[in-house]
Amino acid sequence: MFHKKENTAAALAVTKNNYVPVDTDFVFKDNAGEIEIDTNFASQSFWKEVVIRFVHKKSAVFGIVMILFITFMAILGPNMNSYSYSGQILEQKSLAPRVQGLENMGIFNGDEKMHTSTGIKVVNNYKEKGFDDVYYWFGSDNFGRDIWTRTWHGARVSLIIAVVAAIIDMIIGMSYGLISGYFGGKVDMLMQRFLEVANSIPRLVIVTLLLLVLKPGMVTIIIALMLTEWVGMSRIARAEMLKLKEQEFVLASRTLGAGSFFIIFKEVLPNIIGPIITQVMFSIPTAIFTEAFLSFVGLGIPVPECSLGSLISDGFNSFTTHPYQIVSPIIVMALLMLSFNLVADGLREALDPKMKEM
Repeated sequence: MFHKKENTAAALAVTKNNYVPVDTDFVFKDNAGEIEIDTNFASQSFWKEVVIRFVHKKSAVFGIVMILFITFMAILGPNMNSYSYSGQILEQKSLAPRVQGLENMGIFNGDEKMHTSTGIKVVNNYKEKGFDDVYYWFGSDNFGRDIWTRTWHGARVSLIIAVVAAIIDMIIGMSYGLISGYFGGKVDMLMQRFLEVANSIPRLVIVTLLLLVLKPGMVTIIIALMLTEWVGMSRIARAEMLKLKEQEFVLASRTLGAGSFFIIFKEVLPNIIGPIITQVMFSIPTAIFTEAFLSFVGLGIPVPECSLGSLISDGFNSFTTHPYQIVSPIIVMALLMLSFNLVADGLREALDPKMKEM
């Protein structure tokens, strides 16, 4: 009786609709090609978008090109001629810039204007002393040392000091600020009071005390910068930690049993890498200027080593008589500091999603 009713219902369905659908009549339709999706935007990762925004900022591109150029010259520049940064040829001291191939054009031919009691006199020590085959591209100093070689060697020393000090400051300040902001309470209060005390000590006092214990040199300047320049990094890291430590992903990690240092360095740190990188790029020109200042006042690199600051100090003593001796290190240092600031400004806009809409 049951089979008879089922057959009757099927017959009525066929009669009414003329066709009864079966499972093989239904197939999945692949319409991915018909959906209007911006595949270019969808495939871009965060860092790819950062690079695109950075490249679109012309000043930042100029900065990175200048940094690469100065770094390249700092590596290879001292080896482009036969002079060394410490070699002295007293017979060839205080020679004006002279470049082979350009001297016939009336520029960089060794002429130097001297201010005398009777007026301005143009002299050429190359011709007067018979140095026909001698060329100093940036001139020579009062001890007969090649300023070209010393400028690029000094740029190398200044870059090494600044980058190493900035990296060390990043590690110390970032760790200090993250730990202080994460634990909060009494730990944060004690750590911040210590930070204020450390920040209140003048940098020059710390350097002077270090020079009484350590020998003047690159290591002493790096230690001095390490002891004084980490404060700004720690404050930025602490502010970011206070903003992120109550977020859902931190609460989820804590609920799953993650330790405090795992949360600090594995969960929070990757989310604040943008401000950290920006602060590092801003701290490098500050370190370059600090090293130059210390070398200028005689607390930096000892002779025969040189840095941009010591070269400016040496050129300052002869500025009224031989101004070309101070021009090249000043230009290199100014371009270096400007370039790092331009790159840091470009990174700040590229890494901050809020700047995208401005």
